[in-house]
Amino acid sequence: SRGKVRPDKLGKVGRRRMASTATAKNTGLSVKRVKPVVDMVRGMLVDDALSTLQFMPSPAAAAVAKVVRSATANAESELISRTGELRIVGIYANEGPRTKRLRIRARGRAARIIRSNSHITVVVDEGKD
Repeated sequence: SRGKVRPDKLGKVGRRRMASTATAKNTGLSVKRVKPVVDMVRGMLVDDALSTLQFMPSPAAAAVAKVVRSATANAESELISRTGELRIVGIYANEGPRTKRLRIRARGRAARIIRSNSHITVVVDEGKD
């Protein structure tokens, strides 16, 4: 949502340059597994975050790194900033739709298999040190 008018802390209405965002939907990873990775890189410079995510063994780290790179590319294409000056100002993982299946059990019964999905959103902007 580019160029939206939002009230600032003082209650005045002002126009603010919007940050670049990127979203990965239906990642196939549960929010429970993505959230620790997301919390680790929140507020970091993009270069530092990518180097941190590169050496994490979790599959969630690879998914988050992919979205961070996409948000960085969006910022460069919108001429906001270069990569070295960008900071992750917002990053969060929300629940996506659950995939529901049935597993056949003994005596004609069935058990549910519920697979969680998540949406990962990254917001990058020129950060302040």
